[in-house]
Amino acid sequence: MTFEERQRIVSEEYADLLISYSGDLSVFEDFEDATVHIVNFFYAVVHVPVEQITENIILERGYSVMPSLLGIISEASLEESGIIRLRNIPNFDLRGQGVLVGILDTGIDYTNPIFQYADNTTRIVSIWDQTIESENPPEGLYYGTEFFAEQINEALQSENPLEIVPSMDEIGHGTMLAGIAAGNEVPESDFTGVVPDAEIVVVKLKPAKQYLKRFFRIPEEAVAYQENDILFAIEYIRNVAFRLNRPIAICIALGTSQGAHDGRGILSGFLSLRAEVPGVGIVVAAGNEGNDRRHYFGEIDESIGYDTVELNIGENEEGFSMELWGNSPGIFSIDITTPSGEYVPRIAARLDENREVSFIFERTIIYVDYQMIESQSGNQLILLRFSKPDPGIWRFNVYGRGDIDPSFHIWLPMGNFISGDTYFIRSNPYTTILSLGNAIVPITTTAYNIADDSLYQDASRGYTRTEIIKPDIAAPGVDILAPTLEQGFAPVTGTSVSAAHTTGVAAMLLEWGIVRGAYPRMSTVDLRMFMIRGARRNMDIRYPNRDWGYGILDVFNIFERIRSELPPL
Repeated sequence: MTFEERQRIVSEEYADLLISYSGDLSVFEDFEDATVHIVNFFYAVVHVPVEQITENIILERGYSVMPSLLGIISEASLEESGIIRLRNIPNFDLRGQGVLVGILDTGIDYTNPIFQYADNTTRIVSIWDQTIESENPPEGLYYGTEFFAEQINEALQSENPLEIVPSMDEIGHGTMLAGIAAGNEVPESDFTGVVPDAEIVVVKLKPAKQYLKRFFRIPEEAVAYQENDILFAIEYIRNVAFRLNRPIAICIALGTSQGAHDGRGILSGFLSLRAEVPGVGIVVAAGNEGNDRRHYFGEIDESIGYDTVELNIGENEEGFSMELWGNSPGIFSIDITTPSGEYVPRIAARLDENREVSFIFERTIIYVDYQMIESQSGNQLILLRFSKPDPGIWRFNVYGRGDIDPSFHIWLPMGNFISGDTYFIRSNPYTTILSLGNAIVPITTTAYNIADDSLYQDASRGYTRTEIIKPDIAAPGVDILAPTLEQGFAPVTGTSVSAAHTTGVAAMLLEWGIVRGAYPRMSTVDLRMFMIRGARRNMDIRYPNRDWGYGILDVFNIFERIRSELPPL
């Protein structure tokens, strides 16, 4: 790839289109003035001048070509998960020896001593910083800079480490995840990571391009990452583990409310594909959307032919997107009534449709895209993108045709992609797991409070839109001690925390199964089943359920169930 082609990957003047090509290179002939960056046999990213991305792009090329935008999910525990009890058993002191922990997030504070050995050398195998352009990107990836342990060690011995390895975590989320999963023991602070002997592979993700934020009406200042950069990050982490011939547990604490919430999107499907590989464990956070009133579930009233959705839009909301996914084989359409009473008649359902809707008494403009059969899910999508929406209560009548399942879901954006004052009047807290948490094979974790065994009140709840059981497991996630960017410790809360904790437990099981040879072909499928079988369950609750999945993670109980059936290690 030439220098000019590499620059397109990071330039704000070029857009990224995510293309499914399945080895057919002729697919790319349809793109003008394009640079193609292959992810793998199935997917590629095509970089084209940003001027080619018009408001009609979804009509022209489909919803899935626009990379989803993902945000970070979360802005004591060892005893509860049975880890301490397990370590007290001879031959079961599993601390991650020989296992890698993969973190793709906001980066890592590599200067923090909790990521170093006793001789002050690093426990980080490598860092791919997608934000630093140089002549040293990872092989085959063409952007960012790869830093190896030797360079990090040189930096740690320097008075100015950042002059040698200038990779930083300005936000602290990635450092928090890595610390909970694999930080060193710090007895004086009563802190230890789950697997303090594991080594770490880090990807610092590149911020999303502004054209994509503008397209989906996400605030310019919001922390967001692109689906295509996460695809490349997963491939990088897997390749490092493959090169070193070591098992790896990967923590993904990113999410989006975009997509069909059925596990069939490009990135969700890709995670499931990689999670089936022996030696790979993938853990995903469920999200913290359960109480934010950003999900609506509706069923068409057959007596009148529609269901009325009421959406409150807050003051100073500059813009946002909203996705309606209709359950197959129903066909859905909408009309719109503004807060001032202006009415837009029903927009008829066609095979594909793009319409700009403006108003006489409101400054609002809404771009409406109908995708009758969205390519990844096979279901109908109605995407609405609001610019300068007037505050107040908007009403949408959703009409449906079909005699099997006249129901639909609507999602607003996650986290800080939208203000907390914009919400559905009659919201539904279920089916609020963020899209990556709906991936079928990866382990999806929710969070609970170890103080009283209560579910974290803001945790996203299942199931998937197609009724697949998610979350899988609950792990500690309320007021858990974690490292800060000041190299101290502070309590943190959220399903990101529970995902990091579960990633550490996955690394323990990979050490037992693969490094120690007890279960050499262990994959995420096996890890998930071990965790489910060993889960701690309340006799008064029926499992699985939409809140807890299969119960509370308990690694000691996992081995209690299988130890008697295995020969001594």
